[in-house]
Amino acid sequence: MKKLTKFVSLITLIVLVLLAFSNPLMGKAQDETPPAAATVLPTEKLVDTPEPTVETPEPVTQFVRPLVVITSYDYGVDRVTPGNDFNLKIRLKNNGESNAYNMVVTFESTDFLPLASGGVRAVPHLDTGASVEIEQPMRANASLWGYTSGAITANVAYTDEKGASYTERFTLTIDLRIPVYSTAQPTATPTLQARAQLVVGGYEVDVSPLQPGTIFNISVDIRNLGAVDAHDVTMVLGGGVTVPSGQDGTGGQGAGGVTGSGADLSVFAPIGTSNLIYIDEVGLGQLVKASAQLIVNVSANPGAYPFKISFTYLNEKGERVVDDQVITLLVYSLPKVEIGFYRNPGIFTAGQMNPLPVQITNLGKSTAVLGTLIISSDTADLMENTILVGSLEPGGYFTMDALAMPYQEGELELLVSVSYTDDFNQPRKIEQKLTVMVDPMPVFEPMPGDMGEPMPPIEQPETFLQKVWRFIKGLLGLGSGKTQPSQNVPMPGEYQEEIPQFEGPVKPVPAPKG
Repeated sequence: MKKLTKFVSLITLIVLVLLAFSNPLMGKAQDETPPAAATVLPTEKLVDTPEPTVETPEPVTQFVRPLVVITSYDYGVDRVTPGNDFNLKIRLKNNGESNAYNMVVTFESTDFLPLASGGVRAVPHLDTGASVEIEQPMRANASLWGYTSGAITANVAYTDEKGASYTERFTLTIDLRIPVYSTAQPTATPTLQARAQLVVGGYEVDVSPLQPGTIFNISVDIRNLGAVDAHDVTMVLGGGVTVPSGQDGTGGQGAGGVTGSGADLSVFAPIGTSNLIYIDEVGLGQLVKASAQLIVNVSANPGAYPFKISFTYLNEKGERVVDDQVITLLVYSLPKVEIGFYRNPGIFTAGQMNPLPVQITNLGKSTAVLGTLIISSDTADLMENTILVGSLEPGGYFTMDALAMPYQEGELELLVSVSYTDDFNQPRKIEQKLTVMVDPMPVFEPMPGDMGEPMPPIEQPETFLQKVWRFIKGLLGLGSGKTQPSQNVPMPGEYQEEIPQFEGPVKPVPAPKG
């Protein structure tokens, strides 16, 4: 029993020593009271109780970054006038806990235009809590008239000491000056005076259609629709007449000469005379005709061309007045083709089919797009007389072989037509007449032996006995001529049955006695 008690005491001592060395308070002030030793009764078993482990929290790392803000901005005046320049000043401050590096400020706005620097400003370094002021010249857009304010966007980009990027966006409001409009004042109404008014009542040309290079005459109907007569009237082709100050019919200096050097005659130009046509006087309500000869420029393209006509005249006070009128002339570029035979067709025969070697040739300087080519006639039957042509290059040709059977002899007239569409999308047709001589139908006479007609008899040589017999007949007075076979020839179209003929010796007829 004593041995067991000693053993338990030894184990208890060892445990206490180990606990003493593992205590974190070991080595502190010596006046601390050591823990009391556990008393273990001899009859109780020793139970080890583990002490709880206390985890020490790790220290939290605090995040820091630069933070740039705009503390104030100013543009020098209380209000900016649209269309004027001003200086925008901005004060930036770093409210963050670290320095800001490589700071770039850009300005964006549709109402205000940046000047000098292109809208970009740079600050290399801004310490924590420090401020910096930047200045940017700006111009207010003139389209802001009537608005009370405009906006400018400032973008600030920068980095921290570790190279991390940051971006801030600010909107700056700029007050604008509102214009003050004054009340409209009544203006003096000028006193209107009676004047003439010359207008074009109608016009016509003697050539239709007009094409490049065409020479034509134009006739213009001039009517005075004003309140007074027009004196010393001159018609200026192409317009371009200017009246000096004070000579426009509202009162002022006396009238001067008329010039037409500023007229537009690039497409239609006068021939034979200048573009000034003197008319003298047009009374109130009177209709006067004026004419001129013009030519279409060969370089003109197809289209509708406005042609200006000016009338200059003197009013009742002797002041020069100009009335401008505009008419429209249409210029076409029609295909120039020739229709004929590509070889001599010869003389046709009535009642028989005859070939028609027709050819169409493009004589123009541009490609012609043609439609259907048709040959027609009132005095002949035609076959294979319709064909589609298509496009023809300058100098190109297209052939057609038709057949014609004339009804009668004489001159056969053929109408050849080809369709196309003009420059104003209107259908047109080119027609040309061709003539061919026709001979009468041949008359065929029946040959011998045809239509049941007998063949003419073939004379046989006379024998000796026939000659002796003719001699005896002559002595007896019965005639000594040769015997002729009978020929019964029927009329044309009459059928006659053939009767066989027999030739033989003729018996003599005895003469009467006495």
